[in-house]
Amino acid sequence: MSCDRTETVLHAYFDQELDPVGAAEFERHLDQCPECTESLTALRSLRSSITGAPLYQKAPAPLQNKILAELRSSRPTVFPRRSTTNWLAMAAALLLFAIVGWQFLVAHRATDKELVLAAAVVDAHLRSLQPGHLTDVLSTDQHTVKPWFDGKLDFAPPVRDFADRGFPLQGGRLDVVQGRTVAALVYGRRKHEISVFIWPTTETDATPRFGSHQGYQWISWRKGGMEFYTVSDTAASDLEQLQQLFSKL
Repeated sequence: MSCDRTETVLHAYFDQELDPVGAAEFERHLDQCPECTESLTALRSLRSSITGAPLYQKAPAPLQNKILAELRSSRPTVFPRRSTTNWLAMAAALLLFAIVGWQFLVAHRATDKELVLAAAVVDAHLRSLQPGHLTDVLSTDQHTVKPWFDGKLDFAPPVRDFADRGFPLQGGRLDVVQGRTVAALVYGRRKHEISVFIWPTTETDATPRFGSHQGYQWISWRKGGMEFYTVSDTAASDLEQLQQLFSKL
């Protein structure tokens, strides 16, 4: 069943047009509505891609000439110069929008292999929610959590407390994803727990990819020789904020 807020309140929230009370109420709604959460994630991702894309590019001269010739052949009347310019601008804008949209889909579409890995990460997070499994080291001090991993892993995961940004560090643990021992940091967000899984990789850096599995949101990315997966049942926008904090490390 489609949520009636997807096409109404969602866009007002995305454009920051809601008052504080309305925004807080909609954020509570996001906790219970996967459809609105996924739609908001898609909007944020599209805005990020468009912001970083070189949108203002002049169409090559051969393309302009081809479009102008086709317009003249289909409309034998003589176009005023200003009208021709408008048609060219519109055609170039449509072409550029199609290119940017295709690049966005290619960049953020998860492969079958990535979806399988994401499902394994979500399963690991679900296991951690069993009593007594969330943390092996319980501490809000990054200088306690980070050294705890020494000697237990062959890499040093980046550990930071983001309490001042609304993501307090709760601790860490060792976990297993597809037979690989990984570091898992635990953060709080309101009444939700967030797991950030980290392990080394030889693959190149990659921009964030988003998805959901069994009602849990996930974001994956690669940076500085590390693979990151963050998982939670909190709003996808919360995971996006935490991902951006890690990307600045």
